[in-house]
Amino acid sequence: MATEGIAATIQQLAAAYEPYIIERRRHFHKHPELSLQEFQTTEDIARELDALGIPYERPLETGLIATLRGTAPDAYDANGTPRRRILLRADIDALPVTERTGEEFASVNEGVMHACGHDCHIAMMLGTLRILHDLTDALHGEVRIVFQPSEENGSGAKMMVAAGACEGVDGAFAMHIWSEVDAGTISCEPGPRMANTDWFRIDIEGTSCHGAMPQRGADAIIAAAEIVNNLQTIVSRDLSPYEPAVVTVGELHGGTARNVIAGSAYLTGTVRTYSDSVHDIMPTLIERICTHTAMALGAEAKLTDYTIANYKVENDEEASARCRRAIEEVLGTEGIGSYRGTLSGEDFSEYLHEVPGVLAFVGCRNPAIGATWAQHSCYYKVDESVLARGSMVAAQYAIDFLAE
Repeated sequence: MATEGIAATIQQLAAAYEPYIIERRRHFHKHPELSLQEFQTTEDIARELDALGIPYERPLETGLIATLRGTAPDAYDANGTPRRRILLRADIDALPVTERTGEEFASVNEGVMHACGHDCHIAMMLGTLRILHDLTDALHGEVRIVFQPSEENGSGAKMMVAAGACEGVDGAFAMHIWSEVDAGTISCEPGPRMANTDWFRIDIEGTSCHGAMPQRGADAIIAAAEIVNNLQTIVSRDLSPYEPAVVTVGELHGGTARNVIAGSAYLTGTVRTYSDSVHDIMPTLIERICTHTAMALGAEAKLTDYTIANYKVENDEEASARCRRAIEEVLGTEGIGSYRGTLSGEDFSEYLHEVPGVLAFVGCRNPAIGATWAQHSCYYKVDESVLARGSMVAAQYAIDFLAE
């Protein structure tokens, strides 16, 4: 089958598979599993692949890598090497969130929820696989599909890359369902799309004493609180207003009793940046503030951990243009979305360090059905009508990429 004019066939197949895609999404939503615990999720995905006769490998304890071979005459050379190979990635883990959506298919695993759309990612990719499985004669090469664990912990992509997921790959593609993009549109602009993601911990040592005699000690909680406030001046005073950045403290722990001045405390947080230079200087700025703030209050503070979890997701210009064409081919120009990007993080960046590629935001925002909640919210909902659209774009992108 020639790749020209194949969009109409993709549309027809997506319409036929849409009930399947939505049913699978609801199944995975109902049975979420945390990072590196996606055992049943992996089994369920494997069962779907077995039904299609698509081979796969399990290089890690959870997740898997499937291979769909094209049957176009030039898909492989005489040695069996694919003409081109495209990697499609779908993450599969959920979050430690107690669901409050009231959906019929709400999570049955207490305290665990697909609150970031990874259930949708699995379903869209299974839909893409079904479409491509019916169109292998339009595949001028090979499709490698990575169902990746532990994106939320920032470790899954590194593990998959270390296991050889990118070996022999010429490009990468991923989709992320997104609550800030209107349903029916897909955004794939070039350049930075998601931020460098870093974790930090600061430990504070003061001097404990009786709560009624504060003058006899050095309050670690007061020092920690001041450090939290002063860290916000990094963005407001140390950086240019034109440089996006976030410094968030998510935990503050200290004290042992209500009537004791705390002798120790610690806080942890995350840093998000786009600029390489800002990313590089952040540990120095944080250390300066915590050290001198604590010193001014008679305590000591140290930046005891600063970990680069994942680098920024930066869409390749050529890949973004190809994705835009794929959107136009199957959805029309009205399917082109516009989004400025986000300071949220995504470990798809690990694949993009190996090969050029693109992350597309599949819009799911629809106020009419209450799909307005932010990612990671316990009320998070999506407009399920967008899922087949994502499958169409991914299938068209893969076909177009392999035909080049």
